[in-house]
Amino acid sequence: MTIAELRTQLLALTPAEKAEAIQTLIQTLGNGSLGITKTPGVCGGDACIANTRIPLWSVINYRRLGAGDRMILEAFPRLTAADLVNVWAYAEAHPEEIERAIQENEEIMQGDEED
Repeated sequence: MTIAELRTQLLALTPAEKAEAIQTLIQTLGNGSLGITKTPGVCGGDACIANTRIPLWSVINYRRLGAGDRMILEAFPRLTAADLVNVWAYAEAHPEEIERAIQENEEIMQGDEED
């Protein structure tokens, strides 16, 4: 298969299928990790960047506040560009989960401010 043929096939995929393709590519290039983990008892069980305690919702929310990839990588020096690819792909494939996590965190923060 040529790159042009692959590109055509990739463009025909759904967002979830694209996210899965990205995960597969990252896995074959990286350390075998899919880059996203969920561990009960760690960050409330929310999806985190592998080998960190950085929940995806926090990175996504930071981006929504106007931070670009470069600023995010500077703010989180342990992260790589590949980590961000995983974050964006996961967020695209699981938007309801991310929205719920962001909303839950905002509710907690508002409750702390009221105390």
